[in-house]
Amino acid sequence: MHVRWPITMMVSIIHRITGDGMALVGTLLLVWWLAALAAGPANYEGFQWLFATWQHGVLGYVVGVGLTFSLFQHIASGIRHFVMDAGAGYELKGNRAMAWMTLIGSSTATILFWAYLLGGK
Repeated sequence: MHVRWPITMMVSIIHRITGDGMALVGTLLLVWWLAALAAGPANYEGFQWLFATWQHGVLGYVVGVGLTFSLFQHIASGIRHFVMDAGAGYELKGNRAMAWMTLIGSSTATILFWAYLLGGK
């Protein structure tokens, strides 16, 4: 049996996942970064090596892009929920369109943000 999630359900679940991901992963990384910074140059160098040097910084890019997408997706989905809380957007077509717009908008914002960041390199 094949079950296909509606886009509205998927976006709602992604909203919760991105919020939890930013809270857990983002907070842990921030605390780790601050602790490494406070512990001195040798500890900070280890943090820097893992996220910027090891494997050409792939881990840093994956985490950075993931957190950036999470931020933009969570904001877009939050706006969608706000519109729905105001009583609009409950029509099936409009609700689906708003759900797709959150994914497309957050993906586009992430790509543009990282293109801007990496444009100087």
